[in-house]
Amino acid sequence: MVYTISTAFAIYFVMWWIVLFVTLPFGVRSQHEDGGGAAGTDPGAPVASQMGRKLIWTTALSAVLFAACWLAYNAGWFNIERLSRLMGLPL
Repeated sequence: MVYTISTAFAIYFVMWWIVLFVTLPFGVRSQHEDGGGAAGTDPGAPVASQMGRKLIWTTALSAVLFAACWLAYNAGWFNIERLSRLMGLPL
C-alpha cells in the first residue's frame, strides 16, 4: 500500500492537531500567577499564550513525527500482519 498525497496530508493534519493540543499548555502563565489581570476576567485566563511560537513548534514536531512514522511504515514495521501478531490477534 502506498501513501497518496491526500492520505499523507490527512495523516499529517491529524497529527498536527494532536501535537498542537499537547503543546498548548507549555509556557502559559495565568493572570493569577502573574499577579495582575483586568477586572471581571477569570484569574486562570492566560496573560500571553505565545501562539506564534507554539504554531512553529507544532509544525516542526509534527513533521518529525510524521517522517518517523512514514519511514517506519515504508520499512515494513507497520503492517497488518505484524501489528496483529503484536496484539495477539489471529489474522
